[in-house]
This record gives sequence, C-alpha cells and structure tokens, in this order.
Amino acid sequence: MTSRSTRFGAPFRAAAALAMGIAGVATGAAEAAPTTLPALFPEPVSITLKAGEVRLGTSVVLVAAPGTDAETIALVRDVLAAAGVERIATAQRLPGAIDRTHIVLGSAEAAVVRDALKRSKALPDGHKEGYTLASIAAAGEDGLITLAGQDRDGLFHAVQTFRQLTERSTFPTLVIQDHPAMPIRGTIEGFYGKPWTMADRAKHLEFLGRTKANTYIYSPKDDPYARDRWREAYPAETLSALGALAATARRNHVDFVYAISPGPSICFSDAADRQSLNRKFEALRALGVRSFYVALDDIEYTKWNCAGDESAFGPSGAQAAGIAQADLLNGVQAELVRHDPTAALIMVPTEYYDAKESPYKAALRTRLDPRIIVQWTGTDVVPPAISIPDARAATKAFGRKTLLWDNYPVNDYGQSTGRLLLAPYAKREAGLSGELAGIVSNPMNQEVPSRVAVMGLTAFAWNDRGYDAERTWHAAARELAAGDARVADALLTFFDTQHLAPTFGSQPWQEQAPRLKAMLDGVREAIAGGDAAARAEAIAALARSADAFAAAPDIIRAGVADPGFAEQARPWLQAMQGWGRALQLSAAGLDAANAGSGAAPRLFAEAQRLAAEATAIQSIPGATRFDGPVKIADGVLNRFVADAPRLIATDASRADVASARRGAVGSEGRRGERLPSRYALQRLEG
Repeated sequence: MTSRSTRFGAPFRAAAALAMGIAGVATGAAEAAPTTLPALFPEPVSITLKAGEVRLGTSVVLVAAPGTDAETIALVRDVLAAAGVERIATAQRLPGAIDRTHIVLGSAEAAVVRDALKRSKALPDGHKEGYTLASIAAAGEDGLITLAGQDRDGLFHAVQTFRQLTERSTFPTLVIQDHPAMPIRGTIEGFYGKPWTMADRAKHLEFLGRTKANTYIYSPKDDPYARDRWREAYPAETLSALGALAATARRNHVDFVYAISPGPSICFSDAADRQSLNRKFEALRALGVRSFYVALDDIEYTKWNCAGDESAFGPSGAQAAGIAQADLLNGVQAELVRHDPTAALIMVPTEYYDAKESPYKAALRTRLDPRIIVQWTGTDVVPPAISIPDARAATKAFGRKTLLWDNYPVNDYGQSTGRLLLAPYAKREAGLSGELAGIVSNPMNQEVPSRVAVMGLTAFAWNDRGYDAERTWHAAARELAAGDARVADALLTFFDTQHLAPTFGSQPWQEQAPRLKAMLDGVREAIAGGDAAARAEAIAALARSADAFAAAPDIIRAGVADPGFAEQARPWLQAMQGWGRALQLSAAGLDAANAGSGAAPRLFAEAQRLAAEATAIQSIPGATRFDGPVKIADGVLNRFVADAPRLIATDASRADVASARRGAVGSEGRRGERLPSRYALQRLEG
C-alpha cells in the first residue's frame, strides 16, 4: 500500500512550492510535508513534536517485552490492522539499525523498552498509570515507535493514544509523556428510572477504556437486589451477568465497583444485617470484584429502622446517624481488607451535597476509617459550578479529599424532563485535581448520548489544567461519527439543541442552543436594521441553516457509529426534523414577505402547524424517570418560529402564488416584485 504521507507526487509539491514563492525548491524535487501537532483526547501532559514522520505501510515488526499482557498485544495488532497494516512480524530485540518500522511495547523497566527509549532520546514517565510514547524516523520513512508503560494500566493508556495517532493521515515523530491528574476517573450508574442493559454497560466500559477512564460504579437505583431487597442473594443468571461485566471491565483496565444501598431498611447494630452485607460482597468477590461501595444517600436519618439502634447509638438524629454509619462502614472495611489488603471501599453519605459543617459530618470526620473514600456532589445536588475553594471546604468537612459525584449529565429529575443533556462538560475549575480524590459522572438513562458529556469529564479528570471543553465536545462528536466530518457536523447541530443544563433550581448552568440563538439573533437584527441587501442575505443564510438543521437527523441516523445513539435519541431526532421543517417554512415565509408575496401567511401557518406537531412528540415511555414531551432548543427555536410572521409586515391582498407565476418574467413578478423561493412554491403546491 502506498504510504498515506506520500499521496501527492513530487511534481505536484514542487509546482505548489514554486507557486507559493518558496525559495530553494526545484521542479521535481521532493519536499517533506510539515509535521503537525496532533489533537489527542484526553490532552496529554506533555508533547514534544519533532520534524518528520513514520510510515506504517503494510508491514511492521512488533517487539513485545517479556511479561506484556497478551490482551494488550492483541489490541495493538487490532489497531495496526485498522490502520492498514497487513503483515506483522515479531522480534525479541531491536536490530542495530532500523531497517523496517518497529513497534516496541512493554514495561518501562524492560530492557528492550529501555533500549528503544534511549534511541528515541525519551525518558519513562514514572507516575502511576503513566506512559511514554516516542517515535523517531529512521531510513526513508521507516522508524521506531515505542509504547512504554509505567504499569499495566499505563501501557494500556499508551495504546489508546497510539490508536488515535494511527487514525491520522501521517504518524508524526514526537515524544509524549503522560499520566492522569486524578486517581479515580469514570462513571457511576447511579440514576433513578430504567437501568442500563448489560449490553449498554459492556459498551460503556469499552468507551471508558478508550478515553482512559478507570472506574465504573455499578449502583442503579432500580436494581432491587442492591436496594430494596439487598439482603437477598442475586439470582444465578444475574450474578453470572455481573461477573461477565466485571471481566469486561478488567479487559478495559476499568475498576468495576459494586455498590449496595441498604440505608432504607438496615439496622446498623444488627449482626445479621452486617452479615448479609458481607455475604453480598463475598458473592461479588468470587467473581473477581475487588472494589465495593455502600450508598447511604436519599434516606431518612432522623429515625431508626430498629429499636436496637437507639440502644446502641442513642436517640435518632443527624449525629447519631453519622456515628452508626461510621461504625458499620469501619466493620465492612475491616472485613474487606481481611480478604484482600488492596480492597477499596467507597461510601456516599446522607449529607452528600454542600460542605457546611454539621453534627453528621463531624461524626463521620472523626469516626470514619481514613482509608474509606467519601463521595460528595458539590455545592448542591446539581451544582452550577465547582471551584477549588468548594473542594477544599469539602475536604475540611469530611476530613479527607472527596471523590466528586458529578450529577451531569444525569436526567432523572423533574427539571430535566424531556431533555437529553448534551452540553460540554464545563465550569469545573482547573486545579481541582489537587483537591479531589477523583471525579465520576452520573450519566443519563441513555447510555450512548451520555458519552458526549462523559468524554469531557474523563478528559478533565485526566488533565484538568490542559482541558478545553469546546474542543473535547467536538472530539466527542467525531468519536460518535467515526471521523466522518459531515456526521460530526450534524451531531454538533443536534447537541446544540440539547445544550441547556438544568439545576434543581430555576436557573440552568448552561444556556440553551447558543449556536442556533446567535444565528437567529443575527437574522432578527438584520431584518430590524432596515437595510434591504443585509435583510435579503440574512434570510438566505437562514434558509441554508434551516436546510442543514432539517437534514441533520437523517445524517445522524445513517452515519452515527453506534446505532444505539439514534435509537436512544429517537424522539429527539424526530422532533428536530419537525422543527427543522418548521424553520425552513419560516425562512420561506420571510422570503415571501420580503418579496411582498401573499404566500407568506400560508407558509407561516404551515410552519406553526409543524411546530405544534414537533412540540407534542413524547419521550420513549419508561426510558427515563419522568416521561413527557421532548424539548428541542426550547426558548430559542420556538420563539423564533412564533415571532417570524411579525418580523416583516405582509399584505394578504397582494399577489398570491398563482398570480405570481402567471405574471412572472425571468425572476421578476408583476410590478417588479421578487417571487417566493422555489421551495416555498413547491411546498404550497404539494
């Protein structure tokens, strides 16, 4: 296969160079293409770009250091095959001179990896989960690519970066040193309503692996065996499915954390209840699960569930609840460590939001085993922003750095009814990595659409100081589009209609449809300005935007990489198409009104009818906690469609469509009036 870096011949490059007035380039001489900085997500901590590139071509040599995971080697082979490599030879060491492209992978401590790093003038990254990826050009376009992991997870992350680099048209020469800013990064399936399916979860774990996340917490509120019937053993079939899920997590270097929610009914002082809790964890431990979680959120803590708790901990109340919970959790922690010294326990407290001092928090702070990780949702259940001082206040309140449970993009509460939450992950302050144990996102009931925000969260948790919300948002669109620019653009148009991010209050923390609003505001301003040319151009631009808006759903359905996105977003895409047609007719109506045509009122009326139909489309029954009509750029698109008939005065007695056609000469109607657009005439006749 011809190298992707030499798609254009030398004569073309020489001619282009001469045309640009570049000195020193002779006709027919080869000119090296410039090396460009790759866009990688998450953003690496350090990239040093060098001149030149490495050709993968159709044949490479793979050198895997002793002890390298077979699954990681297989993943590299899959990446190479996807990049067009047809033959992969193997070797145990590097030749004295690189005569073919060699790819070295393994622990940074392995001799062959140290040799490759030395040749690349690169150093290993010494952080947990860290890696170095180095590439150098050798003879011709062959070269050496080194993937050096500080540990097993670091090497896996290196392969994810390698995968992204092979998707470019050229593989640049560079040195990347990279490691995560936060030790815990991922998601908690902690929403109310319909849980994800096991297939959803498996796909999500693969997505987390691709984005260098390392944690998935299984905590669906509607799993009866984890909440209402927590004392009961799982059915064998369900337990087997959870075991398969834990295995998928391990393959993707994600820590599968099993959560149980005994709070609504547990008797803290009862030895039988404690044994039930430990038995449940033991059943998961037998499947290879090593991390566990006790959820004590959304429960009543001003009364006991049994008389024994009052005898053991005193009269019910916030402080007594904190004492009882700490006593239970310390016992669980001791039991976990007895079986596995590396076992981790996470808890979410009953006072899981805000960082205000309270008797409950004081009891946890003073009594809870310091090894137990405490979760916290920020300054509110759904906070509009999270700052470094906020996190420091939480550290002070709970006596340890907290694990942030970020309730975005979850859509299981009343203010989110009818919405997918697809705005970028934003308004979390750079530097939070120094104040938190990590971040996990509580996603939506819709797994695939959730990835838009989750990709932002995982990128922020990996490198909060290098995080760019807008660029990562665009990268999420490209990921869902499998790199197809047309599909990615359509997705971004759709994301914009779901940009509003609500809180538990009346004010959202991200505005709705900012791109669409800016365009529609520009149309309003041009019409209001009174300049005929500007008005005509604005209406024409509106028509083009409306066409793209109406076409986006079909482009997404046909081109999105995971069909689950189109299915889980089905009513929103349907409503978007209806609103797109309403916007097209509104543009045609404005065009007609601007031409003085009597067709305008009918166009506007049809737009209103289609808008009403789109407004009535319902969410998928049972898919979310609250069913209801879906919302598409609400407060922006509906207002414009409603206001459009009033933006330009119309006279219904003036020429209608038929008379306009009869009197047409070229592009002029009677008395020199410009006709409505071709679309408007065809739509009326249809």
